[in-house]
Amino acid sequence: MAAENHSTVVEFILGGLTKRPELQLPLFLLFLGIYSVTMIGNLGMMTLIGLNAQLHTPMYFFLSNLSFVDLCYSSVITPKMLVNFLSEKNIISYAGCMSQLYFFLVFVIAECYMLTVMAYDRYVAICRPLRYNIIMSHHVCSLLVAVVYVIGLVDSTIETGLMIQLPYCKVLISHYFCDILPLMKLSCSSTYDVEVTVFFLAGFNIIVTCLTVLVSYAFIFSSILRISTAEGRSKAFSTCSSHLVAVGMFYGSTAFMYLKPSTASSLAQENVASVFYTTVIPMLNPLIYSLRNKKVKAAIQKTLRRKMF
Repeated sequence: MAAENHSTVVEFILGGLTKRPELQLPLFLLFLGIYSVTMIGNLGMMTLIGLNAQLHTPMYFFLSNLSFVDLCYSSVITPKMLVNFLSEKNIISYAGCMSQLYFFLVFVIAECYMLTVMAYDRYVAICRPLRYNIIMSHHVCSLLVAVVYVIGLVDSTIETGLMIQLPYCKVLISHYFCDILPLMKLSCSSTYDVEVTVFFLAGFNIIVTCLTVLVSYAFIFSSILRISTAEGRSKAFSTCSSHLVAVGMFYGSTAFMYLKPSTASSLAQENVASVFYTTVIPMLNPLIYSLRNKKVKAAIQKTLRRKMF
């Protein structure tokens, strides 16, 4: 019976962000601008780190991978959303929907763990400075990044596999992309087992990574407070401030989406939270790290001078 229901649904209709026709073009231009800045910012950050030897350190290696993840998971969502703003009927095939869900989960989970790895890197840099180069060797950094992507792939495979097994008898997704919660509402059968599994995995990912970040920063702040000079404390804290801003924005919006009862917020609130972490945060991350980081600003100036002269 599940297989029969499966085969009848060959495409879904995406509800989009708004039903008002007069807002379609302004929203298209807005998100086109956001996506353009996202592409330029993240590609620019990756290129800048690759071209400047002074940025070939663990911190910037992780930042380069964060930019790659931001670029990928924004690209999974935004291009289709832009097309839908200009289309009369926002259709996505069943295979396309499940593919979008799969790759979105891969990169959003990878983002979660990449931010955690970056917190650990800051902990080692500030709390174990004399052993930093030994602990955060090239081999260890590469291994940590590989683990991040493997976790994203494994979790995404489990969650998407569960969604593929569900029979669907409705086609209108009340969202602007194929996400787990809106898709579950279209199923003909009980989704209790899927909800429990998704809640457990999302909760595990967010809670474990949040605890790791909190513990890392508890040790970091303790070490900073023991620094005798105000200048030293300010310098140490400045190396963490950009990461703290990025962590706060990402975890706040994802926890709002996935760690709450399904009736706890309106569709409009969910859309705002989703837009924030799928399109706005990938745009803001390179800006945060470039505007609040003296080494990055110096590398930008050096690269520009090199191109000009």
